[in-house]
Amino acid sequence: MLVRCWGARGSIPVSGREYLRYGGDTPCIEIRTGDDGIVIIDAGSGIRRLGNRLLAEKRHDYALIFTHAHWDHIMGFPFFTPIYRSSTHIAVFGCPFTQASVREVISRIMAPPNFPVNFEDITAEIRYQETCQETFQLGGLTITPIPISHPNQGRGYRFEEGGKSFVFLTDNELTYRHPGGLEYEDYCAFAKGADLLVHDAEYRPGEYRLTRTWGHSVYTDALRLALDAGVGRLGLFHHNQERTDDAVDEMVADCRRIAAGRPLECFALHQDMEIVV
Repeated sequence: MLVRCWGARGSIPVSGREYLRYGGDTPCIEIRTGDDGIVIIDAGSGIRRLGNRLLAEKRHDYALIFTHAHWDHIMGFPFFTPIYRSSTHIAVFGCPFTQASVREVISRIMAPPNFPVNFEDITAEIRYQETCQETFQLGGLTITPIPISHPNQGRGYRFEEGGKSFVFLTDNELTYRHPGGLEYEDYCAFAKGADLLVHDAEYRPGEYRLTRTWGHSVYTDALRLALDAGVGRLGLFHHNQERTDDAVDEMVADCRRIAAGRPLECFALHQDMEIVV
């Protein structure tokens, strides 16, 4: 299983010299499975570059899984060039949450006056499957969803293939339980023994005093979860839009200091990062 990051920024895309190492695109993760299947998680602004690569590779069939419907995780969908190719086939998975359907989640992005091209002008074949609770299969990849603790609800996922596991918990507030969310112990059990945990790490402790209940975690709480769950690697994710490269480096260094002597590798995801699980 190859995990590739196309965007690790939270809330809104950013640019500038202070964001060059970790990048400014919002969430989009690509998984290449052992049988060369393509699974995309979220359609933040990073999906634009992914779409260009897929067309260059002449790849036309993939699955797209949504964690939730907040704009930073769906805003790139209209700029995902493969949707304007009739040769493209996309299986879309996700829970509709407060919308009527998964189709509505993405079609509203392009509804007037939000975007000049109508959703009906998409020529790709898109199949929708609502998966809120049940484990499902995509080839040899087993995918298990879990409710995240976030305003308006959402889902995290555990991906398992060939005895390896990758847990993705973005936009998950570990120390506040939102409606539909679970307790800390539930997330610990869900991530137990994972080879790779990628978790929301939006805030520093001082910032969290002002942002509690906004649906994101302090990076030290993500670290605590990784240690308690006994995961092999922790990737900090959903970097705050004001978080410079140097500030992200400081958070990673602090995690490594706290975890010193424990069997845990800690790092922060950046654009174009590739992780073999």
